[in-house]
Amino acid sequence: MTQDDNTGGQPDEQRGSMRFQDGSTQPREPSLAEQRARRQALRDQEIQEQEAAAARAVAVKKADTKRKILIGGGVTVGLAGLISTYYTVAKPAETTAVCTDDKGIVQNDEFCDEEYAASHGGHYSGGFWIIPLATGGVSQYRYNYGGTGTIGQRVSGGSFTAPSGNTNVSTKTGKSVQRGGFGISGKSGGIGGTGKSGGS
Repeated sequence: MTQDDNTGGQPDEQRGSMRFQDGSTQPREPSLAEQRARRQALRDQEIQEQEAAAARAVAVKKADTKRKILIGGGVTVGLAGLISTYYTVAKPAETTAVCTDDKGIVQNDEFCDEEYAASHGGHYSGGFWIIPLATGGVSQYRYNYGGTGTIGQRVSGGSFTAPSGNTNVSTKTGKSVQRGGFGISGKSGGIGGTGKSGGS
């Protein structure tokens, strides 16, 4: 009895062979499950992009806030420094004026006084109060600023040049010769209220 070598009834050329699609074969439509998975993947990607954008926006906002705080702090420190400097400059210095004659000998304060000079026929000129003498001639008086000494002695130290307008100047008796202030120069003691002061 003859046996058929084609067991199972399959031709030899089909057993163990692979089939390929040719170029004219249309790809199959994705299944519903595949379509759902694709849509879900797109939604997940969109959500991730939105979260990344939100995180970037928060980071930018924090950086802006920190920069504004730093700038604000710098402005505050700068403003505080400016105010401190203003008050340091605005606060007038204090000095004492000593009335002297033209030789630098300390005299009574009244000789450097506007009213006294005017009442004795005197006047102010060239930094001096000029007061006529009963015996003829004149006496000249001016302020020394910052010097010391007693009446009849030569003044020690100081200057015959009036200090800056930011300096309060007064005599030993408390008479104000110049009121200082930031950007203000107010001198008293001049003839006729001209604001002149001895030694200026």
